[in-house]
Amino acid sequence: MDKLNALFFEQTDWMQALIGIVAIAIAALAANFVLKKVILRAAAPFLDTRSLTADKAAARLANVVPLMIISVGIELVRHLPEAAVIVVHNVCSALIVLSVAFAISGALNYVNELYARRPEAKDRPIKGYVQLFKIIVYGGAAILAIATLMDRSPLLLLSGLGAMAAVLMLVFKDTILSLVASVQLSTNDMLRVGDWIEMPQLNADGDVIDIALHTVKVQNFDKTITTIPTHKLISESYRNWRGMRQAGGRRIKRAINLDQNSIGFLEEDELARLRRFRLMGDYLAKKDEELRAWNSKALSGDCDRVNARRITNVGSFRAYVAAYLKAHPRITDRMTMLVRQLSPTAQGLPLEIYCFTDTIAWAEYEAIQSDLFDHLLAILPEFGLRLYQEPSGLDLRGLALNPSS
Repeated sequence: MDKLNALFFEQTDWMQALIGIVAIAIAALAANFVLKKVILRAAAPFLDTRSLTADKAAARLANVVPLMIISVGIELVRHLPEAAVIVVHNVCSALIVLSVAFAISGALNYVNELYARRPEAKDRPIKGYVQLFKIIVYGGAAILAIATLMDRSPLLLLSGLGAMAAVLMLVFKDTILSLVASVQLSTNDMLRVGDWIEMPQLNADGDVIDIALHTVKVQNFDKTITTIPTHKLISESYRNWRGMRQAGGRRIKRAINLDQNSIGFLEEDELARLRRFRLMGDYLAKKDEELRAWNSKALSGDCDRVNARRITNVGSFRAYVAAYLKAHPRITDRMTMLVRQLSPTAQGLPLEIYCFTDTIAWAEYEAIQSDLFDHLLAILPEFGLRLYQEPSGLDLRGLALNPSS
């Protein structure tokens, strides 16, 4: 019996320590349960129901209380080795630092979500700055956590980091470049969420859907996603179609190649036929008067038609196209509108149409452009003109079968 009592009293210290540890664990678990399952749920109606970020930030901050209970309570447990108390205290302190850092990160995400709901968020996104602040918070938390675990001053670690400045510059090179690029993009209003950009060298052609510190995401028109390093948007060129959207009109710039063998002067019967065109009446009357006045003055009685100025079919067609564009209800007159001849080529005489539609919607724009050229191509024969087209296999086959033709 005496031996049993002696053994019991020898184990009393460990029993007290074990009871203390169990009590601390129960207290920490109870605090965690009360905070997350009771208080946070009770506060849920007062939090933003459209976002889970606020709930996550609050839950991470709630981890601090159980850790503080363990950190403080472990020092009250008797008969524990001092080294064990120091280790537990340091680990809890490091976890508290990390929990606070995660909570701050969640709060920054919540701020970004709130700002993203504002109308000006598309023009001035702050996601890049939020990510920069998160990097600073995580960096500071990592230094404090490591210093706490090592039971050393954070200044000692910072002094060591100073000697590694060159290595840090190399490691954070992309972050530094992206930070500078983000500031320039935002300050100069060079890029916004929703902008349509083209960057052929990176296979990007679509709408910007996200602007972050390190990357910009572009959803291409084939629904693929292209990720562009932010600093590339400063160091390399790209096309931003925002100006087109702001102007409210989309450009049509396309040429019709005319067969140069079909170009010639118009005879009286052809002019009479063209005068039936509502869009050609004023032009032909004005042009006829202009040429009569010039011929009567310059020719001085010379009646040879070779020396006279005459109306051409290509000039008349050019005037018709210009009048047709001005009368078209879907071609805007607020922007440049012209019809011009380009330099003749081996593929014919290009007649370029340059104008803007009154819409920027892709489907409507393509429909307007197609209808416009459908009409112009169909009416070409009325002017005695032909569209240039390179011989196809069928043409060559017909020539081989009928060499006399």
